[in-house]
Amino acid sequence: MSVTHSPRKDGGFRLNGWHVLAGMVAFFAVVIAVDATFTVLAVRTFPGQVSVTPYEDGLLYNRKIAQLEAQERLGWRAAADAQPGTVILDVRDASGQPLAGLVVKAKMERPATEAGRFAPRFKEVAPGRYEAPTGAISGAWDLTAEAADARGNTFVAERRLTWP
Repeated sequence: MSVTHSPRKDGGFRLNGWHVLAGMVAFFAVVIAVDATFTVLAVRTFPGQVSVTPYEDGLLYNRKIAQLEAQERLGWRAAADAQPGTVILDVRDASGQPLAGLVVKAKMERPATEAGRFAPRFKEVAPGRYEAPTGAISGAWDLTAEAADARGNTFVAERRLTWP
């Protein structure tokens, strides 16, 4: 006696192993194709090169680290304050005494753009207290001030200041 399979009488679709295999292969083929496309597009739009002078940037970074270490050994501290039309910088030594006679060079710029960048001119108004006129500015500004004494010691302070 033999078993015979008779075709379905309703003529409908019958799912078998080949259909399941084809569906799985098609699914993973689509996933791999989409991943490959996105990878190619990502590499073409940003190849990973951030700087055109990476070696020189590395040397500058090493100098910056050395400068920060020397600054830490000095123990100087600075505080900046935003007053209407003026920026005030207070510089003190490791023992908290005001540092007089410093030459302060600075720049002020917006956090998100270089538009409006300017260099305020600081003058010593009291021992360790330096002021510079800013004019009628408002909003957030980044101050980078470099103070140097007569012996060549330098101190760089970066502060974000906000005017109403």
